[in-house]
Amino acid sequence: MSYNAIGDDAPIRLVFLGCGDVTKKHVGRARYADKNIKLSFASRTLEKAEGYKQKHNGEHAFGSYDEAINSDQIDVVMINTPPNSHYELAKQTLEAGKHVIVEKPPFLSSDRFDELGALADSKGLQFMVAENYFYKPLRYRIEEVIKEKLIGDPLFIQINATKTQKSKNDWRENKSISGFGALFEGGIHWISFINNIGLEIKEAKGFIPKQETELERSIQVTAETKEGAVINLIYSWEVSTIAKGLRLSKIYGREGSTTFESNGVMLYLRGKKSRLSFPKLSHIAGYKPMFKDFFVSLRTGKQPAFNYHMAKKDLVLIEQIYASTKK
Repeated sequence: MSYNAIGDDAPIRLVFLGCGDVTKKHVGRARYADKNIKLSFASRTLEKAEGYKQKHNGEHAFGSYDEAINSDQIDVVMINTPPNSHYELAKQTLEAGKHVIVEKPPFLSSDRFDELGALADSKGLQFMVAENYFYKPLRYRIEEVIKEKLIGDPLFIQINATKTQKSKNDWRENKSISGFGALFEGGIHWISFINNIGLEIKEAKGFIPKQETELERSIQVTAETKEGAVINLIYSWEVSTIAKGLRLSKIYGREGSTTFESNGVMLYLRGKKSRLSFPKLSHIAGYKPMFKDFFVSLRTGKQPAFNYHMAKKDLVLIEQIYASTKK
C-alpha cells in the first residue's frame, strides 16, 4: 500500500488539536524529526491557540477543531485531545483529505480501526497512532535478545511498570471521557511493548487488586505466548519507586537471563555472552525516532514501521484483558 506523499521539498504543515501538556512536549520532538515543518495549533478557544502559536513560534492558530481540519493550510492533523473525541476527529480529518496521527490511547473500541483504516487506505492517506514505546531502543534490544536466543528459550518475562501518579482530578477520572482506567490510559504502551518483542501472545488475563475508585489504578497482566513463555506485567500508579520511577524488570531463559531498567536506562545480559549495555539514552522514550519515522513516511508515501494494524492489535489485547477481569 502506498500513500499520498508530501515529497522532500514541501514543508510538512501539521496542526495539533488540543493545546495541553502533550502538545507542548511534542513541539520540540516534531521539529527535531524534520527541519522543514510548519506547526499550527488548534483549541476550543482562539485565545489558547494563539498563546501556543506565540510561545512555540507557530504558523497558524485556530479557534476550533473544525476550522483547523478544513484549512487549506494544513496537510497533517495530530489529535491530542481526550480519548472519547478521537474517533470523530480522526474520521473528520480523513474525510477532509488530511493525514492523521492519533495520540494513545487511540479509540474506545478496536472496531474503529476497521472503519477508519479502510477510509484512509481508500483515500491514500496516512493513518498513524503515536505509540512511542514501539520505537524505544529498549524494545529493539529485548527483541534481539529473544529472537537471537541470547539467553536460550525465554521462560518468564517479568515487567515492573509501577510508579506514583497522583490524581489530577481531570478527564482521566471520568469514565465517559477516558473509557477505562490506568491500563488503558498509560499501560497500553506496555501492552504494545510486549506485543512487539518477538513473541505471539495467545491469551492474556488481568487481575485488579482492591480499588477505591471506579477506574482501576493498578493491574497485573499475565499472558501466555505461543512460544511457551509467560509474561507478567505489573502496571500501577499507586506504588512508590525510587528516583521517580527507576525499576528493574527481568527475562529468565533456559541459558541465562536479562535484567533491565524498565525505562530503558540499562540492560545486563547474562547468557552465552555477558555484557552490560546502555540503549541509546537520547532516544530513550522513543518519541524522536517515532516522529522521524512518521515524517519520512509522510514524505515518501511508505507505511511507517508501526502501522494502524499493529495499533489495533494492542487495543484488542487491552479489551481481552479488561473482559477477563469481569469473569
